[in-house]
Amino acid sequence: MNNKKTNTKSSTQSFLEIADIKDNMVILKNGTVRSVLMVSSINFALKNQDEQEGIISSFYSFLNSIDYPLQIVIQSRNLDIDDYLQKLENLSKQQTNELLRMQTLDYTQFVKELLELQSIMTKKFYVIVPYSALSDKKKGFFDRLTNFFSPTQTLKLKKKEYDEYKDQLFRRVGHIQGGLEGMSLKSTVLDTASLIELYYNSYNPEISKREKIKDVEKIKIDE
Repeated sequence: MNNKKTNTKSSTQSFLEIADIKDNMVILKNGTVRSVLMVSSINFALKNQDEQEGIISSFYSFLNSIDYPLQIVIQSRNLDIDDYLQKLENLSKQQTNELLRMQTLDYTQFVKELLELQSIMTKKFYVIVPYSALSDKKKGFFDRLTNFFSPTQTLKLKKKEYDEYKDQLFRRVGHIQGGLEGMSLKSTVLDTASLIELYYNSYNPEISKREKIKDVEKIKIDE
């Protein structure tokens, strides 16, 4: 039975492109690294014409300033307010005033019925910034070939190269954040814990509703 479980776990992880998550970045099995930015949004339709033209111009300048792939992800999820509803129920139990207790229960029931009648969605916006050592033209052909066949081992064994990848990646991140700021968009770099939670929720949308991550520091991604 133990062998079967081990084989199932290994075969499942073999389909994931992620080799490791640490130092506030994602390390993929192909030897590339990623940083994920959570980005705010703006209501473009509510801007006047001059503001819209300014945003479009800033966007053009932003695109022209980058010479590497950039991924923009919009994640839509049903609004999860289970914790909020549980908090309301706990408050109702603690109320000594009967009128306030009934009002709290009525409000809780109203919110539940509202969610049953209409699905309320929440959207989050992410920008994924990549860095690939294979695209570094300064490297020789055989160096790039070695990294291609054993990318994970290279990142794991050669600390100097790993630090270089990290430094180059976050240089790009700083540049991207500056470009986003020019469009009045605020951004923040997801740390290791937030990255683990993001990918856990993305790969397990149903399970993550029932089983929350409690201690991400103890999670280890097998290679």
